[in-house]
Amino acid sequence: MPAQKDHLIGLLLGAEEDWPQAFEQILRFVGPLDAGGTQHRMASERLTIEPFDLTDPVRTDLVIDRLAHWYFHPREWLKKAALVNGTYLLNSPFTFQSMEKHSAYCAMIRLGLKVPPTILVPYKNPLDNVRWAYTAATYNKPFDLDVLAAELGYPLYMKPFDGGGWRGVSRVDDPQDLHTAYDDSGEMLMHLQATVEYEHFARALSIGPETMVMDFRPEEPMHQRYHVSHGFLGESAGKQAVAVSRIVNAFFHWEFNSAEMLVQGDEVYPIDYANACPDVALTSLHYYFPWAISALVKWSAYCLVTGRRPNVDLEMTRYFEVADSDRTYDEKLDAYLALADEHFETERYHAWCAEHLGHLDGLVREWVSGADFDRLLVETVRATYPVHEQERFVAHFRGLLGMWVADQG
Repeated sequence: MPAQKDHLIGLLLGAEEDWPQAFEQILRFVGPLDAGGTQHRMASERLTIEPFDLTDPVRTDLVIDRLAHWYFHPREWLKKAALVNGTYLLNSPFTFQSMEKHSAYCAMIRLGLKVPPTILVPYKNPLDNVRWAYTAATYNKPFDLDVLAAELGYPLYMKPFDGGGWRGVSRVDDPQDLHTAYDDSGEMLMHLQATVEYEHFARALSIGPETMVMDFRPEEPMHQRYHVSHGFLGESAGKQAVAVSRIVNAFFHWEFNSAEMLVQGDEVYPIDYANACPDVALTSLHYYFPWAISALVKWSAYCLVTGRRPNVDLEMTRYFEVADSDRTYDEKLDAYLALADEHFETERYHAWCAEHLGHLDGLVREWVSGADFDRLLVETVRATYPVHEQERFVAHFRGLLGMWVADQG
């Protein structure tokens, strides 16, 4: 009998029910894995929030976090689990400040990526803090918002520096829009960002070394935003979209993140690539949902079984050395991607999955085509849409998932 080792994955969740159920089912398909003379068994549990001693043991070897970016208690528990107990985290709470967009913009500008011109402007309304009120009155230098907007050019976008599910994002077409949006921003700290004329809005979801670039239609209702369109980008733009997503993740050691890019011909402009809680809802991803949850299971299993250790040393200087070299843009992108693939152990990961998880994709396809997944789909639609729309949306998503099953065949 080989030695046995049990691994427990913790799910730190908000109001989600669809993808956690899918994750739990697909994880069951993994089954015991024999690797290195040891039989590895994996399970998951949904974590609860309760008082904790800073020296308490942590049962979970790996945590998939969907909550801590916005709530301090689970965030501080994750920090304790990482620092005291060596728990593997998707994502690291130590770089959440960078997930507030601004730091990520600055870092990618430093690497020479094509971030559109962006200006940070002071709060419209002073914060409700007596100390800040004095500082604002004494040291806030007057500025001309119209001049800044003219420098960027219309149309432009005004959006919070920290993002958050399209909260507070405004398209600004003229000075009237500009002042309305700024007045409405209140105590939100805002970026002004130049518009890029684009052919495609690409959204890339990356999980570990895997990336799916999707044709995203932000003007559409949520159930139609991810358009099923294979090969919608040219070869060069497609390569850049994958590279940008994976590079920013490796740079900050994020392992579960989505990136948004505007694409015009072979030019790729990253506009948002820091999402602590990337969209993996069944009713928005639909066709891409089985891939996303399978990739999340595979990366979790790989990290646990191979003993991959968390690394809090970001090693940004390695990227800056490339940035400061005299290489061309494409050569720098290739060098950054090589560093990212080294970080994610990309070649080893794919070989490991082929050896140990070759059975998983077929089981997932069978499950998605069966009654249990259809139950999950119907439950999710009923929890998401009003009664009079449910029949239509059940048929809509059944069609898209049926297309995915057929394509896998």
